[in-house]
Amino acid sequence: MHIRVTGIVIEDDRILLLDQDTDGDRTWSLPGGKVEDGETLAEALVREVREEAGVVVEVGRMLYVCDHVGAHVVHITFEARRVGGRVGAGEPGKDSRPIRGVEFVTIADLPGRGFSERFVQLCQDGFPGAGSYMGPKSAIGLG
Repeated sequence: MHIRVTGIVIEDDRILLLDQDTDGDRTWSLPGGKVEDGETLAEALVREVREEAGVVVEVGRMLYVCDHVGAHVVHITFEARRVGGRVGAGEPGKDSRPIRGVEFVTIADLPGRGFSERFVQLCQDGFPGAGSYMGPKSAIGLG
């Protein structure tokens, strides 16, 4: 079982996304990755967002925990706030899946980037039930 952290950075109704291949049909994803040995969840998220997106974040509340059973992965997603860095100034080659682009996308445009209406609604509502176990990734509209 692996643990992955992802960050949801929302500014002015726009969410930070990466253009890269995912395990599913989407080519856009939330920034984040595997927690390395000796790292806390927060340290891993700060490192991953900096490496992938070029953004320095401060980790906020835990939003949800989900399973991706087929891949033997537990996803823990946090709210994060940008405190520095420059969007797109990530570290090329740090990720196993090449990152083609990094940008803030309006929440309303998420379905066009492969995200479900369920995920859009959670973003718009501020993630009600934050901090809870949500079951499979499909429960939050990510599959």
